[in-house]
Parts: sequence; C-alpha cells; structure tokens
Amino acid sequence: MPRSLRPKHATVTTRTCAAALLSVAMALPAWTFSPLGAQAGPPRSARAGQLPAAYALIREADIRRDLYAMASDAMRGREAGTPDEMRASVWVAEQLRTIGVKPLGDDGSYFQWFTMYRTRVSTVSSMGTLGEQPLQVWKDFIPLGSAGADVQGPVVWIANSADSTVDVRGKVVATPMLRPFSASIRTTTNSPEVRYTQAAVAAMQQRFARRGALALLIVADTVADRAFDPLAMLRARGTYDVDGAARRFANQSNRAELPVPARQAGTPAFLVRGDMAARLQQAPTLTLQVRLERFETPSTNIVGVIRGTDPVLRNEYVLYSSHQDHDGVRYLIDGDSVWAGADDNGTGSVALLAAARAFARQPGKRSVLFVYHGAEERGLLGSRWHAAHPVVPLASIVAVLNGEMMGRNHPDSASLLGVQPPHRNSTELVDMALRANALTGKFSLDSLWDRPMHPEGWYFRSDHVPYARLNVPAVMYTTNLHDDYHTPRDKPDRIDYPKLTRMTQWMYLTGWFVANAPKRPGIDPGFKLER
Repeated sequence: MPRSLRPKHATVTTRTCAAALLSVAMALPAWTFSPLGAQAGPPRSARAGQLPAAYALIREADIRRDLYAMASDAMRGREAGTPDEMRASVWVAEQLRTIGVKPLGDDGSYFQWFTMYRTRVSTVSSMGTLGEQPLQVWKDFIPLGSAGADVQGPVVWIANSADSTVDVRGKVVATPMLRPFSASIRTTTNSPEVRYTQAAVAAMQQRFARRGALALLIVADTVADRAFDPLAMLRARGTYDVDGAARRFANQSNRAELPVPARQAGTPAFLVRGDMAARLQQAPTLTLQVRLERFETPSTNIVGVIRGTDPVLRNEYVLYSSHQDHDGVRYLIDGDSVWAGADDNGTGSVALLAAARAFARQPGKRSVLFVYHGAEERGLLGSRWHAAHPVVPLASIVAVLNGEMMGRNHPDSASLLGVQPPHRNSTELVDMALRANALTGKFSLDSLWDRPMHPEGWYFRSDHVPYARLNVPAVMYTTNLHDDYHTPRDKPDRIDYPKLTRMTQWMYLTGWFVANAPKRPGIDPGFKLER
C-alpha cells in the first residue's frame, strides 16, 4: 500500500464555502436580542470626560446572553475544520451585521478563507500483527509520533523500564509504563488520566530513543488504561498547518510542514493496553505498519470594520482580536462530551461584540478592526494567516488588543500579557492599557503569567503573537487558566459575568484611547520576541 493517501477533493472556493455557510446558517437557532435600553453606569471613581458616552453600552446582560448562545451545546464546541466552526462563524458574522460592523473579508463578505493542511494516521491503511493476532490502530495500539512507521521483528521484553544496562539497540522493545515525575504532569487541560499518560509516554520515548531502540511498545498501567480510548480519540485528529503564514516561534517555517518520512523519524513508539503484557513477554514477532494521509480543509477568519471619523487617522486601525473555535465534541468527562469553550474563547469573542456596539454608536478617530481568528486551537492558524495576509496594510495596524479567557478565577485579579520584557513590544500601548485598567476594572495584575520562564508559556499561546513578532504593538487580556480549561466543564454557567464585564470595559477603553491618541503607539527600541 502507498505510504500516504491524499484523498481526491474538489477545490474549495469562496463561493462554495459561502454556500455551505448559508446552509449552516439556516439551521441556527433564532437567538433573541435585547434592545439598547438600560445602560450600565461608569465606575464611580472615573472622572468626567475620561470615558466616552458609548462606554455605557457595555452591559453584563448583553455579554451573558451572547455567551450562552455562542457556547451553547447547539454549537457543539466549534471545532476548527468542521461544520460546527462554520456554524459559529456565521453566528458571529450575523451579530456583527446586526451591530452595524461592515464586512471586510473576501468578496464583500465577513469571511477571510484560508486552507488548513491536515495530516493524520490513516485508519484504513495502518495495521499490525502480534504473532498471528491482528492489531487495529486506535483500538489495540496508539501511534505516539507524527510520522509513518514500518516495524518488524521479535519483541524483547524489558521488565524494568528504568534498567539502562540492557542493550536495546536495534531491538523492538516492550516495557511497562514508568510513573512520570509529578512535576512533568500538566495541571490543566483534558482529564487527569490523560495528562498523566501524556507525561509518561513523553519521558519514555526520550529515554529509549537515546538508547537506540528500533521501536518501543509502552504497556499501559492502570491509569493509562483508563486514558487509552480518550487519548486515541485525541491523537486520531492528527495535526494541522497553514502555508505561507506568519511565524509563531522564531525558528518556525512559514511553510506548511510536510510529514516526516519514517526513515528520518527516529524511534517509533506506541502505547498498547495493559492486557497485552502477557503476550509480549513470550517474544512474539511484531509487525506494525503506520501510514499517513494528508488533505486540505477550510477554515475562516471573520473580519469587520467600523470606520474612524478623522479623515487622515481613519486609514489607521486598532485591531480587536479573538478566536471563535474550540475543541468540539470529544470524549466523555462527567457524562458530557461537548467541550463548549465558554471561557476559551467565548469570553473574548463576546467581549468584541460588546466593544463593537460601543464603537458603532460612537466611533473613534481611527478605524477599528474586529478579527475573529479561525483555528486558533490548531496552532494559531487564523492569526498566522491574517498577519501574513491582512485585509488592510500591516503597517496601518497600530495596535492589537487580544482577548483570551477573560471570565474566571479571583474576581479582582487578571493579567496583561506583553506588559514586561521580553514580551513587551510597546511601552506606550502598555501605558494606555494600564491607564484604562485604573479607570475601569481596577484589577490587580498578576505578572507571573507574562514571564518567559512560566511553565505554561502562556504568552505564546494566543493570537496576538504573530502580530507582535511582526512588530505590531500587541497585548493580551486574560484571567488565565483554571481546572476546567479544555474540558466539557468550561460552560457558560461557570463564568463570572461581573468580572467579564469589567474585563470587556478595560479592553474597550484601551482601544478607545489608542483610536483617539494623536500619535500611534510606538515599538520599543531593540524589541526582539524570543522565548
């Protein structure tokens, strides 16, 4: 069989995507909208004249209503590359249209299309045998790499995985899973047994690759056995990339990565179920064949604009950023399989809608872009695409204000990422954001999350990064991670709506300051974004 399969498909055009979106829109629930009636007042301590009149249009009731719609189970988690992302994108575009934000996407629409290149293990062409027994991918074994593999040979059982005296060079090794160090297990995302298993297999892969094993079979312990089916579901999704995009990391290519050939991929590793241990100890012959398939699938950014009032400054843009996608429908946790993404990133998305209402009522001197980036969860693909192919000249974007997870944790704490070196690229923009915080949310700012040595590497995990790397002043507003992150528990009923409203007011007022400043915020001399 061929080493990779590339399914035939029709070329995806804007017209066909628009038609598909229209059909998705027909299935949307009829969400209700409250009129611009009762208005929330400004903070008591704010001095007259420092807040625009439209500030009062940022209301908790609107934010709550929008988030219950966007993060409802009907949206099915908004997974990139699926009709569910398209459904959410249509919903966002319709909200922008209702507010009065003008489209700035392809062909006069709100949508800027881009192509994702998806690479995954072929379920049809990947298979194996252990002795005379057939093995099925995802059911009996999980490939732990992102390359194809051909493995054949007798299995060598190593009872003690930590015993480094055994010569494993050129051998097919099977060994029990070693318990990972506690410090290596992530404290957020997915479920505890999956986090445990991911940490364990990563450490063991490194250990046996250094020792020159031909292939590695890791036999699940009781914890990893519980994680087997969830992990199979996660890894079966494969990887995504985009071609001709801006970089997220300094050493990243701007071209879509091709699959690594099996002969260059190093030691292939596989997770097998615990009940396979007895058969592996009998030195059977193992044959495994892993094949990849690569194909294209569309995603979209949603882009709208409110024109500024100044005849000169209106040609410059303040960019409000969010992402509309999340994780979709995945494995069950506590009886729920819809990973709704209320905080991640429904909160940032509805904050942009609230800011749009205010700017639509009272525009600033500069124009304002509202960009919802598609496929952020796939690796910042939408922002990497738009930063490289902006709908307006990149040099005309004076600042990027990115909202990411803005509605959880202590009611009076938050973080502004990009506030300190080496992540700070514009002191002038940071000063505007700090001034806005003093007038609105008055949050106590936690700077630990913005430090380059923070274990989560939080700064590099959202959509401001491709712009910052291209020397566009950029900051990120966030209330940081929590135990419900990337689980089905991230639901609208767990959001702190008064806090989210204050975060939205803070983000909005920063943009108002930038939109009306006589001088655009400058880039700090010598800025270089490296991790």
